[in-house]
Amino acid sequence: MRVALLYPPPWKIPTDGAAPDPIDGPPEGYRPGDLDADFYQTPYGLFALGAAALDAGHQVKVLNLSSYAWDRVDEILRTLDADVWGISCWTANRRGVRLAARAIKAHHPGAHVVIGGPHVTPLAEHLVAKWPEVDVACVGESDVTFLELIDRVQKGEPLRGVAGSVYRDEDGDVARGPERSNVKELDALPSPQRFFDTHIMMTSRGCPWACTFCGAESSWGRGFRANSVDYVLDAMERVLARLPVKMLQIKDDTFTTHKKRVVELCRRIRERKLSFFWSCDTRVDLLTDELLREMRLAGCQRLSLGVETGSQKILDAIDKKITPDEILASTELAKRYGIKVRYYMMLGNRGETRETFEETLRFLERARPHEYVFSCLSIYPGTRDYDDAVAAGWLAPDAFFEGDFQELKTPFDADEALTSWLNEWFVAHTGLQTMHKPSSQEYRAVLERLGDHHAAHMDLGSALYAEGELDEAEKHVRRAMELGYPLPGLAENHLACIAKARGDIDGMMDHFSEAARIDPQHWVLIKNVNAARAWFKQGGPGRGLPLELEVRQDFQLLERTVQPTLPGPLPEGFDKWDDAPHPEASLEHAKLPEVEGSTKGLADRKRLRVIDG
Repeated sequence: MRVALLYPPPWKIPTDGAAPDPIDGPPEGYRPGDLDADFYQTPYGLFALGAAALDAGHQVKVLNLSSYAWDRVDEILRTLDADVWGISCWTANRRGVRLAARAIKAHHPGAHVVIGGPHVTPLAEHLVAKWPEVDVACVGESDVTFLELIDRVQKGEPLRGVAGSVYRDEDGDVARGPERSNVKELDALPSPQRFFDTHIMMTSRGCPWACTFCGAESSWGRGFRANSVDYVLDAMERVLARLPVKMLQIKDDTFTTHKKRVVELCRRIRERKLSFFWSCDTRVDLLTDELLREMRLAGCQRLSLGVETGSQKILDAIDKKITPDEILASTELAKRYGIKVRYYMMLGNRGETRETFEETLRFLERARPHEYVFSCLSIYPGTRDYDDAVAAGWLAPDAFFEGDFQELKTPFDADEALTSWLNEWFVAHTGLQTMHKPSSQEYRAVLERLGDHHAAHMDLGSALYAEGELDEAEKHVRRAMELGYPLPGLAENHLACIAKARGDIDGMMDHFSEAARIDPQHWVLIKNVNAARAWFKQGGPGRGLPLELEVRQDFQLLERTVQPTLPGPLPEGFDKWDDAPHPEASLEHAKLPEVEGSTKGLADRKRLRVIDG
């Protein structure tokens, strides 16, 4: 079977210079940056479904069209002929999903359109009833369900009654198939890393907690399931051999839920001599000294923590089940081993007042994470916030069908005055914020705790460079390289900056050239090389013009706008089914990282248009 897996744009994006579609175009007041940069990443679930279909012997194409103008989307959907189309549906792109399904049916009436994703599961019956272009909706985990649907198509059988699906029966009425149990043994599923060069990976599913704003339970069910350590190691080794930059983002909901498993994984990463850096997301109450030390030695560079607020009142209201003291303790533990700590913060949660938010700001000053980013509360179907809002009478499911908002960013119970005040603060503090910058003294202590560790040497070298201690900085950078620092291009960038600070322009260019030869694909390196080229072109050395270079080794991937991970250009012949399904990544369409975090503020829920369904 020919299977196309599609991640569509959020709405009809206009072609450059064209007027927006008055009905299906961007929502009123939309501005670039309202959608978080993460929106444009292909959802991991599409890669999982693609891997399962490829493993079963089907032909598969994954298309990320999330930033494509609609005219081009329509052309692609007309040109590519597939037997089954699987579309990933999130709240932010729900309008685009229906538009894409409608276009597919218009161009290929015999094609089968299947939708799934976190927006579908809680609203499946509504979606199938309201969207005649959709044949089937998959509920919850879709790995097995989707393969059964493909098998039905291949055999010419109707798509009715499949477990884990919602469909129309023979009379056209919406019906739900039998419940499908979640996959118990995740190792039975083929690894996406066998087929796709993605820097994102998941090693587990589910979260034992149930915060009011989170829909993980709706998608994965209650509880926690994980791949075996061997499965994860094999996936890592396989994809790292192909990735140009040796970095992975582990995007489990709560990576360190099973602490012993993570300790074993980290130790075996070192035993296999897998040299790479990685980040993960977790909770503050799941971290220990032993765990953090092992994570750092195994390559963990950044830890993102769902902190949300510094107010115990709000933590209790959202059922976070942590305390500010636990947040402080875990932050200090991570800092002991040089792991960068990023806080995910929120505003507009239930119970939020000006006093609780000011308490949060004071808490940030005490905790001093390396980075933090605020987001506004979004009410997603499948969350307790959604259920409680519906029960309270100020929200109904039809709001997500009739409204053109991208996501329902609205305070849970704040009045108009508080909403305005929160928005004013948010606009002034949008995006990723930097807070704690460790000194060389702190990094010396980290190096002593970790031993002769390459990343600790590099961190210390960077801090010494910032403090003007060039000779000692160079010593530690070179020691990091001797120990097998996995990103030698960034080490060469450090040495180039040190040479420039000494006035050694030839040495600077030698190091930039070496970096370009051995490991060129780092955004800070590209930024510096471009700055140096412009400086030379302007006659900078002879005219005494300043040249600003940057030394950074924090966990930051270069965003490659290359299919299928990001919405880059499709290769020539993308519509042919006898070619390689996935183009190689290249720097041709690379770009520097965008500011993280949406710029879209809260809307006053009292003005929310609620339509009873």
